[in-house]
This record gives sequence, C-alpha cells and structure tokens, in this order.
Amino acid sequence: MKKEDEQLEALHDIRKMMQESSKFLSLSGLSGIIAGCYALIGAYVGQVFISSYGLAKQTGKDYEQSDYTLLVVKIALTCILILSASIGTALLLSAKKAKKTNQKLFDHTSKKLFWQMMIPLAAGGLFCLALLYHNNGMVLLVSPVMLIFYGLALIASSKFTVHDIKYLGYLELVLGLLATFFLGHGLLFWALGFGVLHIIYGSIMWYKYDRNN
Repeated sequence: MKKEDEQLEALHDIRKMMQESSKFLSLSGLSGIIAGCYALIGAYVGQVFISSYGLAKQTGKDYEQSDYTLLVVKIALTCILILSASIGTALLLSAKKAKKTNQKLFDHTSKKLFWQMMIPLAAGGLFCLALLYHNNGMVLLVSPVMLIFYGLALIASSKFTVHDIKYLGYLELVLGLLATFFLGHGLLFWALGFGVLHIIYGSIMWYKYDRNN
C-alpha cells in the first residue's frame, strides 16, 4: 500500500510539473495594480483634454478639423504612454518574480502567451484607428472596442497563464459591450475597465500568489 501511495504521489508531482511548464506563472499582481493606477491617471488627463476642447468650442471659437486631429493625437499619445509604462512595469516586476521562483521570463510558453494576446489586441488597435479615421460619430465606439478586444485577448491567453485572468477578460468584455449602449460615457467605462478592474484584479492576484514571495 505504501508503495502504491508513493507512486500516486510521484504521478501527481509529474502532472503538476507538466501543468506548470505549460503555463507562464510569473505575472505580477502588483503590476496589475500599478497599471490600473496609470489608467486612472490617463483617464483624468484625457478628460482634461476633452473638456478643454469642448469649452473652447462653447466660447464660439471656430474649430477646424486640425483641432480635432490635435485632440485625437493628444489622447493617442496619452494611451501609448500608459501602455508603454504598464508593459515596462509588468516586465520589470515579472522578471523579478521569475528570478525568485527560478523561472525564465522568456520561454516558449511566454511567447505563446504573447501571441495569443497580440492578435486580438492588434486587430482591435487597427479597428480603433479606422473609427478615428472616419470621424463621423463612430469615434464614440473607440472605448467600447478597446475593452471588448482587450477582454477577448485576456480570455484567449488565459490557457497559457494563471486561469484567474480569464475572469478579468470576461468582465472587460461585458463592460465593453455595456459601454456600446452608453456611448457618451466612454471615458468612464474606459477608466472602470482599465483602471478599477485592473486594481481589483491585481490586488486579488497579489494576495493569492505573491504576498508570501
């Protein structure tokens, strides 16, 4: 009986090792919290840009297409800055976590995770650019589209990392679909999705996986 128990335990250990080797487990919960904070700051900056543009129009100033283009460029640069800061922070903290757990940050699993996320994100990014290009009211769909494609990216990549990330993906997807019915409040939904949900998710991940490391 003892020998059978040892064999079962050995099989359990082997199965656990195989599962862990097929998943990227170095994602940092703290990076999610920080990314959420970045997003909230970005939402505030974006609101300042939009409010300034609207206030100037209310004063009677004749705004041309170039002024709208400048507003779009400012918001786009803010989003790029937030994205770059979030990715940089995630890489830095994930590398630190990987070092502690004796895992590689860049291996075949992390590459699969990267591509599973990049395909929906790239498609969503191009779709957003098309909406901005046409500028006939469809710009209001940019925020919902970003949330929807981001949610799909998280769901698609969840099989290569901690399974909890798919729940964040579902929430982002639902929030994005809900935002399509409230197009005048896109920035609010953007802040909720990329800001608040990230902070909540990151806090849960930190408490569940990182606090003892």
